[in-house]
Amino acid sequence: MLRTHTCGELKKENVGSQVSLAGWVNRRRDHGGLIFIDLRDRQGIVQTVFNPAISASSLRIAGEMRSEYVVRISGEVALRPAGTENPRLPTGDIEIIAKEAEILNASKTPPFYINEEVEVDESLRLKYRYLDLRRPRMKENMLLRHRIIKFMRDFLDARGFIEVETPILLKSTPEGARDYLVPSRLHPGEFYALPQSPQQLKQLLMVAGFDKYYQIARCFRDEDTRADRQPEFTQLDMEMSFIDEEDILTLLEELLTSMVSTIKPEMRVVTPFPRLSYGEVMNRYGTDKPDLRFNMEIKDLTDKVSDSDFAVFSSAIAAGGRVKGICAPGCADYTRRQLDELTRTAQELGAGGLVTIALDSSAGSLEQLTADMVKSAAAKFLNLDQIKEIARCLEAGIGDLLLIVAGDNKLASTVLGELRREMGKRLHLAEQALLAFAYIVDFPLFEKDEKTGRLETTHHPFTAPRDEDMPLLDTAPERVRARAYDITCNGFELCSGSIRIHKSDLQRKVFKILGYSDEAIEERFGHLLEAFDHGAPPHGGIAPGIDRIVMLLAGEESIREVVAFPKNQSAADLTFNAPSPVTEEQLAELHIRLREE
Repeated sequence: MLRTHTCGELKKENVGSQVSLAGWVNRRRDHGGLIFIDLRDRQGIVQTVFNPAISASSLRIAGEMRSEYVVRISGEVALRPAGTENPRLPTGDIEIIAKEAEILNASKTPPFYINEEVEVDESLRLKYRYLDLRRPRMKENMLLRHRIIKFMRDFLDARGFIEVETPILLKSTPEGARDYLVPSRLHPGEFYALPQSPQQLKQLLMVAGFDKYYQIARCFRDEDTRADRQPEFTQLDMEMSFIDEEDILTLLEELLTSMVSTIKPEMRVVTPFPRLSYGEVMNRYGTDKPDLRFNMEIKDLTDKVSDSDFAVFSSAIAAGGRVKGICAPGCADYTRRQLDELTRTAQELGAGGLVTIALDSSAGSLEQLTADMVKSAAAKFLNLDQIKEIARCLEAGIGDLLLIVAGDNKLASTVLGELRREMGKRLHLAEQALLAFAYIVDFPLFEKDEKTGRLETTHHPFTAPRDEDMPLLDTAPERVRARAYDITCNGFELCSGSIRIHKSDLQRKVFKILGYSDEAIEERFGHLLEAFDHGAPPHGGIAPGIDRIVMLLAGEESIREVVAFPKNQSAADLTFNAPSPVTEEQLAELHIRLREE
């Protein structure tokens, strides 16, 4: 081998040892007669010293070395001279007195600094991702990802789970997003689909008797990208037989809490995880993935303003809508420009506008507030008692800013949910070292598509309805609750799961409610329904998103920072320039002809 040790493992106890190291030049310092090379590999950095009195030939080679050259250095481990130790490095007590050196490969000047954490344009980083991954932060993110996945495997293995790989080339079936399609050469005109998840496969594994299954699964969805979404992603796919919701939620809470305490003990987790209903979180936070690290809950003000002469409120209430608000603490001094920004945000989300009420901090208390201490265009329509009542309902005090939206109930909650998230970010209300997990339960089984008016499944069509809601499938399916559950953390959905349908007659009924014909059911799902008729056990599962978990534990704001080779915001791979055209010969083999738009 070219090395006897790695750069990060040498300590005081190695003093006097003859070693050979290999890696990249992290930094070169020429001090006249001496040259210092900080050598770097994945395990760490160590200082090497080239002295002409020890080896003149090695000094000449060191003089040719530059940043990111790949080199090999042999020499003796020695203590650093007193006063020159570097406590920031694990190897900071020692150095290597170089006796031999070899340049294994030169390097061009990198397009950005590797050895310094400086701001670099993301497109440049993604184009040269192999260099970006050498940087300390990215290296630590990849190592964290490795430790998390290893922990998951060890945790589940100790509890009797087995890992089973499932196919990547599958049949196209509706799972909630667009499929990536792969044309078949051997079957002209027919296509495989890349799996959006191994959903049906893991259910078939339950029928096969593998009652505790997991997989570190690659999944593909042709969706628009965002900070927490990639076209291809990785999830911990799990399924179990003969269990109920409590078994799954207990297992996941143990997995997540023990993982954090083992891998990131400096982060705090609140236990037990709170259990919140879908309706509750939508009303209190305006989203089904709330950030629970701060309060600022949405409050319903409808009853407080029902007798108001303010047309914005009265017209919304008359149309069956609601008036809701939140309190932004300490923001009464927001400028007109800042208030206009918040109003534009509300309007872009669909609201007609945003009512703002600033409570001047010059008042000693809310009770001492006078009309001239209220800054709001709505003040001419609301009397002081009404404003105080609104403030009390929103748990506001002097110096606070009230943000109020009137309109459709769901829209008002959604808009305020986004404003809550924005204000929490602006005011730095969320404790960064806190992981606020929560279970979200009691989802509706179906929801109505606003464009078509048709019922769609909230999660997927294989989710079982609540037993007590079964009769409603025939009379009021939109009121049926699902045996589904999400786990959220810090404003992100980490995983979604459910108890599955395991009987073919119930599964057919759900497909019928969704509008599938008998022919479509048989063509798309016949394999699954037939399996259910061969002794399918009761089963359920969940699938935590690994990319998002790593992102949260790494303290990053985008999963692109924890994926080795991600796509950019346009779903393009800048390292390989993918997607890209293919040759006419390749298309001909697949029996495909491109049609000009």
